[in-house]
Amino acid sequence: MASVNKVILVGNCGRDPEIRYLPSGQAVANVSVATSTRRKDKNTGESIESTEWHRVTFYDRLAEIAGEYVRKGRPIYVEGRLKYGKYTDQAGVEKNTVDIIATELQLLGGREGMGGPGDGDEGGGGAPAPRRMAPAAAAPRAAAAAPAPRQAPPPRPASGFDDMDDDIPF
Repeated sequence: MASVNKVILVGNCGRDPEIRYLPSGQAVANVSVATSTRRKDKNTGESIESTEWHRVTFYDRLAEIAGEYVRKGRPIYVEGRLKYGKYTDQAGVEKNTVDIIATELQLLGGREGMGGPGDGDEGGGGAPAPRRMAPAAAAPRAAAAAPAPRQAPPPRPASGFDDMDDDIPF
């Protein structure tokens, strides 16, 4: 039987990444990510918010990217796997740990903190702009060669999962 160890988090960074390099030269970055859930109290009807903190570790190029772009308070999407560990603290008490070893990282939200115009943040490292064609650059080309209108594609059979592509929210 196959097994799966996969975690997906969407939350806010609790602190800037701590980056270090192993003797082998491998980059390692650690962050904490907060996720929140809301529920209603059955007795009072009051909305109660619960926040969980997750320790996330990035390796290699992903660690360098996290170190450059991830900042405290920034919303991120992290995909990875759980790793359990144990250690003995200074008092001699054995403690258990749960870490998320990240395999994917996506920055969410706007470009705040990235050093863009009107950004009051202290730098942010001059992140490259997302690769988009500027509307002004697209206008002359569109006017010069307007494509002929396309015909609608032939209808596909409504069997199986072929018709579900439009229902996916992402």
